[in-house]
Amino acid sequence: MSENSSKNEPPSENENTHDSTTEEAVDVTVPPQPKPLMGLRIWPAIVLVALLWAIKLLLPYLGTSMPVLMTWFLGPLICAGLILLWWLFASRASVVEKLVGIMGVLALLAVTRALADPSMYVIGMMRYAIPFGVSGFALAAVGLSGWLSPKRTWVALAVAAVGFGYWDLLRMDEMLGDFRTVLNWRWQPTAEDKFLEDLAARSQNRQTAGAEGGAELGDAEWPGFRGPNRDGVQPGIVLEEDWSARPPKELWRVRVGPGWSSFAVAGNRLFTQEQRGEDEVVVCYDAESGQEIWAYKDQTRFWEAMGGAGPRATPTIADGKLFALGATGLLNRLDPISGEQIWQQDIGEIADRKPPTWGYSSSPLVTGETVIVYAGGEDQKGLLAFDTESGELRWSAPAKSADDYSSPQLSVIDGQACVLMVTREGLIIVHPDDGGVLGRYEWEHQGYRVTQPLVVGESSVLVSTGLRIGTRRIQLKRDSRSFQGEESWTSRGLSPDFNDSVAHNGYLYGFDNNIFACVDLETGKRQWKRGRYGNGQALLLPDGNQLLVLAEKGDLILLRANPEKLDERGRHAVLSGRTWNHPVLVGERLYVRNSEEAACFEVPTAQPALQ
Repeated sequence: MSENSSKNEPPSENENTHDSTTEEAVDVTVPPQPKPLMGLRIWPAIVLVALLWAIKLLLPYLGTSMPVLMTWFLGPLICAGLILLWWLFASRASVVEKLVGIMGVLALLAVTRALADPSMYVIGMMRYAIPFGVSGFALAAVGLSGWLSPKRTWVALAVAAVGFGYWDLLRMDEMLGDFRTVLNWRWQPTAEDKFLEDLAARSQNRQTAGAEGGAELGDAEWPGFRGPNRDGVQPGIVLEEDWSARPPKELWRVRVGPGWSSFAVAGNRLFTQEQRGEDEVVVCYDAESGQEIWAYKDQTRFWEAMGGAGPRATPTIADGKLFALGATGLLNRLDPISGEQIWQQDIGEIADRKPPTWGYSSSPLVTGETVIVYAGGEDQKGLLAFDTESGELRWSAPAKSADDYSSPQLSVIDGQACVLMVTREGLIIVHPDDGGVLGRYEWEHQGYRVTQPLVVGESSVLVSTGLRIGTRRIQLKRDSRSFQGEESWTSRGLSPDFNDSVAHNGYLYGFDNNIFACVDLETGKRQWKRGRYGNGQALLLPDGNQLLVLAEKGDLILLRANPEKLDERGRHAVLSGRTWNHPVLVGERLYVRNSEEAACFEVPTAQPALQ
């Protein structure tokens, strides 16, 4: 056989067996290879980020009803949560990437919360840090979706760190009535810081200011919150309407501590409340110069993110006695001449409750020999009445609620003197002498109620509620034992939040959310809605058929009370910054304040009364 043919012969049986055995001996199982990284599935993230920012940027234009507000606040948080679920379950990222990403985002959120300014703890996290941080992570992941490396997750976390961490550099100084915020760098001095620096210089002049005038304090021109009847009406004054020729003239301006009190005015003295560092203070200012006469301090401080620091209620002066309720619940009777404390009660301790969300805000009501405040406690601890001389509790009445901050109001209904109190449960009517319940009108609201009840005619009461709930006219009928209420109408054309309304010549003027409006008192039909003054406060001058509106941004607007249209006659800037405090007009003197400054203006008057 030739050599070539020999090479082509098939192997023998023995040779086949040997080769097979050898191959089996060297056969090694190859371990499974790691799954290669894939490009991310990005469309869910794009949709969710777009929805998040659409809610944040566009929803405020739809109004401030409860559904809109809840969606505005919670919608971005829900979208952020869905983005994280996308990352965990639908992104196609590797298991390691998913764990690193989700743990990294949560860790960044925890660090951001720990380092944030206290003003940013809740609202700042909800409105800014979480939406920016989570959407930053998602957008970076989308942009790097084709990068097949675990480093893409770390880069996305780095972008998220910037989105989260930026908000640790800021402080929320203001939240306006429409929930817009004013942010500043946290290392900048606050208005309160500047005010405290100014106190030392002012104290040098304190002993010479307002030394006289004490004898006039028994007959106060403006005894407390919204005037003698708590209805925002100042009769006997007619203002000159040509402010271009004779504008209001500034007489003085001073820095004040934060707080939302208005003024009580008696003689040459102004009484208000403010926060000074860790002290809650009742202050007496000289009405002629704005210089401080005396200051009474309680070492306590109330603060919450929306309203900031300071007391909310307005002092009350009656029969030469001064009463003031602080935001933490301390009710003081003070000597209006010297500022000396006569007695003090802690209404939170008596009512067995902590301060509500926005602090105790009830302006004390003095009737006869009792001073009445709203505590909102359980059972009989809703309204508390104290003896004006001794400070002892004389009676209490049920008016349970959580976060309402209206004030008790003395009114006469169908010839019967009674105290009206508005809460989220509705309207409560009690006897001023003993707190006996004279009637209830149930109108439950899940939110809070703030504004004062307004008596119209002899037996009708207006109760207003914000968040697009509206204003209701209640007709009260009295039998031998109590009052019974019936709904006359309910109008959503006027839904004030914390802005009180005034009634004049058959029409109601006030704020529908943050726009000034007019409503027919007979039908509840809205006449017009035009005045974009923010969440301001109004004062009625009935003899001049005029309205003074102190706008949220500090402008003073003079209106003619005209049911046919918004009839603006004059405008003048009097304050800067967020202004929620009620204005006070005594003669030609207008007293205004907010949480940063107080000022006095001479407003020109005219005679005779306008028709």
